[in-house]
Amino acid sequence: MSSVSSANSGMDSPATARPLDRGEFLLLGGFTLATLALHLAFYKGYGFFRDELYFIACSHRLDWGYVDQPPGVAVVAWAARGLLGDTLFSVRFVPCVFAALQVLLTGLTARAMGGGRYAQALTCLCVIAAPQYFGSWLNTDMFMMLGWAACAWVAARILSGESERLWLLFGLFAGLALQGKHAMLFFGFAFVIGLVASPQRKMVLSPWMWAGGAVAFLIALPNLIWEYRHDWATVVLLTNIAKSNKNVVLGPLEYLRSNIDSLGRYSMPVWGAGLVWCLFLPSGRRFRPLGWTWVAALATFLALKGKNYYLTPAYPMLFAAGAVAIESWLARGATILARVLRPAIAAVVLLTGMIGWPFGMPVMPVEKFIAYEEFLGVVPEKTENVALGKLSQQYSDMFGWPEMAAAVAKVYATIPAEERAKCGILTRNYGEAGAIDYFGRSYGLPGAISGHQNYWLWGPGPYTGECLIVIGRTREWLEERFSSVVQAGEAYQEYAISFENHRPIWICRGPKFGTLRDIWPELKTWI
Repeated sequence: MSSVSSANSGMDSPATARPLDRGEFLLLGGFTLATLALHLAFYKGYGFFRDELYFIACSHRLDWGYVDQPPGVAVVAWAARGLLGDTLFSVRFVPCVFAALQVLLTGLTARAMGGGRYAQALTCLCVIAAPQYFGSWLNTDMFMMLGWAACAWVAARILSGESERLWLLFGLFAGLALQGKHAMLFFGFAFVIGLVASPQRKMVLSPWMWAGGAVAFLIALPNLIWEYRHDWATVVLLTNIAKSNKNVVLGPLEYLRSNIDSLGRYSMPVWGAGLVWCLFLPSGRRFRPLGWTWVAALATFLALKGKNYYLTPAYPMLFAAGAVAIESWLARGATILARVLRPAIAAVVLLTGMIGWPFGMPVMPVEKFIAYEEFLGVVPEKTENVALGKLSQQYSDMFGWPEMAAAVAKVYATIPAEERAKCGILTRNYGEAGAIDYFGRSYGLPGAISGHQNYWLWGPGPYTGECLIVIGRTREWLEERFSSVVQAGEAYQEYAISFENHRPIWICRGPKFGTLRDIWPELKTWI
């Protein structure tokens, strides 16, 4: 593999754009296709994740925004269902493609930093090996992961001396990512802080950078208008969450340790070397803004008590920087030692990362995974303050949905035929509602209603409340609102989140509140 380019020898030797040579094309293309194949091999996991069912429901009601997200994930679900069918494969195909593109863009970032083929290969391996990136379910975070990978690649090209017109491309990627995840805004903020804190601070005054910002703003504008028209619904939601005890809040050291574990402990020397190289070494001086971006993003998410995985989109650019630095250092050492260390470093990163793959994507039958988890002494992970069983919150939320829909269908069948047309199905949260909407169709169930997140905006539909099947509420809560409350069934799944693996199913009649629309504001649950 070629040695590191001289493009990083200092600030006064700008890199010039050059086309991929055949070797680089095959190398990066091979890693990209291998990543896609790997994710497609394990895409099924344990079935639909709670949020995926909600996103599918959103895709049936396309809009420029939702209470808890921009429109991007709903558009992806809508397009995937239209092109590939309404299946688990169609919903997860695009996330698999996103994961593969993240590997490609990170390898290109190493190349833009002056890295040769070894640096590009090591960078790709670091991303492939990281359990945090080894997942392919539909989610809003994939926009932030891929969006920042694309922005970091463009930023590396600009910082290496390419045309400042590339800020327009930066703005395009940032805007598209914002339409998928609002938190992308924090990376844009952190990058500006990184520029101001670096020798390249004059770039902030570049008209091309401002033009790129305008591109991002124009792309995000429809969602901004939606927020304005809906009284800044997402801000209300985030404020409610901040005031609650919903999310697990970690201190600085715990936060970093969580990141280290989720990326693979033995890849830490690579991204750590990248951070040092960007922030302190002369050869990485031109890429100092990217190092400060990581620092600023870390400080921001700690201050805002963000979830532990929010920072993970910032690490691939450090993998790239670290791989370039390591390639350069090995090129200066003894030839025999370098020949040994190059494959050894890559092998350690990949093989030790693979140990964590089962925690990033379900690749084992659940019983074997639980045994594997216990063998390694791993405590099931959660990002919210919920009681867990034997599985992490991520995996627990993949269980119980088809069973719940089947149990509700049995209860629904007991409703007299003349009463079914006016009998709605009220759920406690969007996962339950999404499951009824998706799996209930095969049983002839009507669409669910709920006060949770965007379901509240969609309203109670035609239902008055004179007859309701209610999932998950307590008897006490229901008896305060209905004259007749009968438990007619129960949905059970042993691997679901502890407080949800037993879901009582009630038939409620005789509302004490007038009509369902009268108490709809009371059912609003934005948290």
